[in-house]
Amino acid sequence: MKTKKLKTANGLMSIIVLVLFCGSAVGLRPKLFSAKGHKAALAPAASDDGICASVVEAQNYVCEEHKVTTKDGYILSMQRIPVGRSGGEPGNRLPVFLQHGLLMDAVTWLLLPPEQSLAFLLADNGYDVWLANTRGTKYSRGHVSLSPDDSAFWDWTWDELVAYDLPATLQHVHDQTGQKPHYVGHSLGTLIALASFSKDQPVNKLRSAALLSPIAYVGQMTSPLAKNAADNFLAEALYWLGLDEFDPRGEAVVKLLKNICQKPGVDCTNLLNSFTGQNCCLNSSIVDVFLEHEPQATSTKNMIHVAQMIREGTIAMYDYNNKEENKKHYGQPNPPLYNMTSIPHDLPLFLSYGGADALSDVNDVKLLLESLNDHEGDKLVVQYRQDYAHADYVMGENAGQVLYEPLMAFFKLQ
Repeated sequence: MKTKKLKTANGLMSIIVLVLFCGSAVGLRPKLFSAKGHKAALAPAASDDGICASVVEAQNYVCEEHKVTTKDGYILSMQRIPVGRSGGEPGNRLPVFLQHGLLMDAVTWLLLPPEQSLAFLLADNGYDVWLANTRGTKYSRGHVSLSPDDSAFWDWTWDELVAYDLPATLQHVHDQTGQKPHYVGHSLGTLIALASFSKDQPVNKLRSAALLSPIAYVGQMTSPLAKNAADNFLAEALYWLGLDEFDPRGEAVVKLLKNICQKPGVDCTNLLNSFTGQNCCLNSSIVDVFLEHEPQATSTKNMIHVAQMIREGTIAMYDYNNKEENKKHYGQPNPPLYNMTSIPHDLPLFLSYGGADALSDVNDVKLLLESLNDHEGDKLVVQYRQDYAHADYVMGENAGQVLYEPLMAFFKLQ
């Protein structure tokens, strides 16, 4: 019975992914995304050897693979780029910790050529760069006792990323370097940080935090695909059918998407835009590179948690939709809230959001900023880019100039 349910669930997810991704991928290629005159995006070869071998070292950077075990037994992959292309001694370079978003992994920060990707730029500007990969992604599928084939392996949401993954990886960076790192998060990587800060957990281990396309409140999200999936309880349906792992990288789906994206007259930047809002500054070849590495797996339970946030408009722990179950886990009938006003007022924050972002909606970001009203004035830097959408923050061709340079200037002040 379970096998039949799993087959049904996998088939349903493939249909959902195809509908969501392909439904708006077809159309005339806008001049904005024409490859003519643009430098091609980085296209590292796919490899099972690890991110260092497959992506970083191919660009002539030194790279180290690290493993970190969380208190609940997950074995996470981390990559370290200790120096830039010019070499030199690592010395006392300040560490920077990069945390990716939902359905992504550390390759997020490495998709573009070295002069455009944040991880490479930081290394070339004198920082000791650390890349995190959350549980369930390609290189973080280890556990001290569980296999990814076990349902229990996928029994987590971003609550556990807050409670276990982030503390373990930050502690590892501190142990290895003896210094407090700067933190950079994108999308769900910002939510993990904000939720942790609200509990005052890793603050004493950080020098500052940069939140790119911040996700906190998402009740006013305008992405029709994300909202429809939440409103129609699609993640819950998959979970009920027995699909514990949410893996949009099914071989058939990825192959079909690649074939579609190669057809004349098809602009697959619209594939991203359909989810993220109208990105202003993506090279037309970036989706081909993206599909070589992303999207990555997460737990279906995590997708349910995000859907709950979209429907409720609150930042709360996972709701078991059963008062007794909630009491068992939290000691109260309703899941506890993460209180954004509890974030320490003296923690240096750099926050950048975009006017075209359909996932990190402007109105939701304003709610977050209102909760930061008491933040010390010289400790909060806010950047607004009218033309930026969600993917521009990690894949925009001009992000180096308009975003990463101000970000590094902020780091230098801390």
